[in-house]
Amino acid sequence: MKFLCTILGILLLLTPENTAYAQIGSQGLPRGFAPGEKEAMPAYLESQMSLRNGITTPPGGILRTIAEWEEIQALVITWTSYPAVLREIVRYAQQETKVIIHCSDSTAVKNNLLTHNVPLSSNLRFLEVPFNSIWIRDYAANSVYLDKVGDLILVDWIYNRPRPNDNAIPEHYSQLLGIPLYQTYASPHHLVHTGGNFMSDGSGHFFSSELVLDENAPGNPYYSPGKTPAEVDQTIDAFMGMSTYCKMSNLPYDGIHHIDMHMKLLDEQTLLVGEYPQGVADGPQIEANIQYLLSQYQTKWGTPFKVVRIPMPPSTSGLHPDDGAYYRTYTNSVFINKTVLVPVYREQYDTTGLRILRENLPGYHVLGIDCDNFNSNPDLDQRIISQSGAIHCITHSVGVNDPLYISHQSLADSWSNGPFAFKAEILHRSGIASATLHYTTDTSQGFQNLPMSLQTGSTEIWETQIPWISGGNEVFYYISAQANSGKSQLRPLPAPQGHWKFKVFGSMHLPTEPSPFSKPVFPNPSSGITVLPLQVQSSAPIEIEIQDLLGRKIQHWEPQTYPPGTQSLFFDTSNWRAGMYRIIFRQGNQKQEQKLMVR
Repeated sequence: MKFLCTILGILLLLTPENTAYAQIGSQGLPRGFAPGEKEAMPAYLESQMSLRNGITTPPGGILRTIAEWEEIQALVITWTSYPAVLREIVRYAQQETKVIIHCSDSTAVKNNLLTHNVPLSSNLRFLEVPFNSIWIRDYAANSVYLDKVGDLILVDWIYNRPRPNDNAIPEHYSQLLGIPLYQTYASPHHLVHTGGNFMSDGSGHFFSSELVLDENAPGNPYYSPGKTPAEVDQTIDAFMGMSTYCKMSNLPYDGIHHIDMHMKLLDEQTLLVGEYPQGVADGPQIEANIQYLLSQYQTKWGTPFKVVRIPMPPSTSGLHPDDGAYYRTYTNSVFINKTVLVPVYREQYDTTGLRILRENLPGYHVLGIDCDNFNSNPDLDQRIISQSGAIHCITHSVGVNDPLYISHQSLADSWSNGPFAFKAEILHRSGIASATLHYTTDTSQGFQNLPMSLQTGSTEIWETQIPWISGGNEVFYYISAQANSGKSQLRPLPAPQGHWKFKVFGSMHLPTEPSPFSKPVFPNPSSGITVLPLQVQSSAPIEIEIQDLLGRKIQHWEPQTYPPGTQSLFFDTSNWRAGMYRIIFRQGNQKQEQKLMVR
């Protein structure tokens, strides 16, 4: 009886007469909470914990969660609000893969596509099923491989919005594709999570904001059964195969706290990070988070991540989210095999954003879709960014059933003329028959081929080397492999137009002069993870102390020697009292006090 009452409560919430949904407007539910939805979370969570349509026990074995740049067999979307944006996604995505469209009336969708000159190819699939919203990134399932490159499964979390029809969408397309569906719905593995707040490097390194901890913590505001941070990690590992899980402080002005609004992995070692003007909006906290990530986490190869900055566009009047403007971003883009679809806003900013992406993703078709053009006709309205989401938020991908996995750490620029050693992790369930490195110093002249061989004692690492390259050249290269089954693959996927590259220098350069001893703490004001940067020029021990205005010691670092150069210390102010604090440095007989920091 209690279960039936719970379901009835949710059904009443979903009726058009309900105040929460009557205030939504013609373009449907927002990505964040609609009015009244927070109050509906307890009943919703209780109902979802009682549903066991998928497999609720962990799959076991060695698991590998797909990275977004890997080969996919389908892109999934839900056809409801903002059809003008969805049309353009379908236009381009169907050229790369199957597109599964969840909708209420497939005939109406087909007519809409044809009316706007979007062809109906054999790659389109239509599923007439119930749904609540367009935000499928957040409620769809994630592609995970057993034994790294074995059978494909889908892993579905409990959606963090009280939208049961959305939460059931993975069941529909998993049945269509014949892929087993695993669900983190049953204790002790229950987990509330959202796809826009999750990124994977394809090797067990995961990234989220601390929202995943907040929504699952004991005493959380949504009445989810509590889980400690360690228990969150255990569930993720049991269903998805976790090596490390980096969780960063929530941003002050991003109300949904999804990292896809300001960050994206371009490959295993490159982070695309949204950048605001200095001191503006979430810029200081984003920078603090990235500095924390760089100091505490490394790539799968144990090396630092590369960071590529991309502007966060302002409104037409030059405003950013701290002035009430929408959260415009280029990181909310999606890989669809050899194509990358990017939200765009206005040409004066889009030119820079698209250039940065094309420079860092050579060979990919990087295409912009307007997400900021308002029209009073809902069929033509493209201003989806007003709902705190864009392209990545309304798409999700399904990995191929037969992956040939190639992972390679690209070579850095070098003063040496050679030899240059290349290694790549190459896997297929049938084994690898051959692997080849293709390289050139002039792409117009074609590529030379070098066979790769298994590293001694390894079953996964393939290697070769280029013997000599003269200084002053730039080397372009890619990798191809063929499995014993006949399956072949390239990496990067759009090779040879897509490739890695490195420079061979012809002469040495003098190092730059060191910076001043210290720089200001950021973000300031602070509300979470905070960075204290040092520019160390002396080997003398440094002591650092943070005091409140009454002189009470709040944080202290004992005197110690730091290596010369840039260093970053981190502290968390989330549990500090609001107020002003002093940061004091001591080195030998010298004392330097920074400006006041505000919490």
